[in-house]
Amino acid sequence: MYEYQATRAGAHAANFLQGFSGHLQVDGYAGYHALASDDCILVGCMAHARRKFDEALKALPKESRKNKMGMAQTALRKFARLYALEKQFKGLTIEQRYLLRLEKSKPLLEDLKQWCDNNLTKTAKDSAIGKAIRYTINQWDSLTRYIDDGNIQIDNNAAERHIKPFVIGRKNWLFNQTPRGANASALLYSLVQTAVANNLEPFDYLKYLLTALPKLGRHYKPEALDQFLPWNLTEKIKPLK
Repeated sequence: MYEYQATRAGAHAANFLQGFSGHLQVDGYAGYHALASDDCILVGCMAHARRKFDEALKALPKESRKNKMGMAQTALRKFARLYALEKQFKGLTIEQRYLLRLEKSKPLLEDLKQWCDNNLTKTAKDSAIGKAIRYTINQWDSLTRYIDDGNIQIDNNAAERHIKPFVIGRKNWLFNQTPRGANASALLYSLVQTAVANNLEPFDYLKYLLTALPKLGRHYKPEALDQFLPWNLTEKIKPLK
């Protein structure tokens, strides 16, 4: 579900998620911090932490990147091990994933944290590698929360993949001209990407909505819309190719 706002102020996220209860997976943006509560538990995105070290590696001269023992290279290998485990755990039950993460992922996370702590004072605060280490340490509690629940993902990449078509499109059409147009885009992308997430052909899903919704008439109960949600139409809409 996408919503347009003119700024990234944390108040917008708070309004959008008012009444939300559960785990909320986000990056380290400070605007999300105010959302944390007993009901709304923030979970970090490991991909964002890993990306900081990848950026640190790319900031090095080409010759230095070949140094397999460099800090950035070492950290990326540690992240790679965590992701290799997640690949192994794919398809398991929530309980199985939870138990295996405690057994196999937790020691790797402890090793990564120890490595970051040991190298914190060895890096310049404003250097790319220094920023990567500090980001990881500062976000540590939320970054490691995924091992507490087998239903939580290690990162938020699934959501980022669904927003990527919009980001690419925005570069092509050079932005929305008005807030009204931006709201319309958010609405349409919400429908399309939810269809994709449920393995439905987006064009056929929109066509079905435009054909079936008018038949409800002007006076209907909100619960009547449940039948049009993508996960309730897998028998009527052809699957995504």
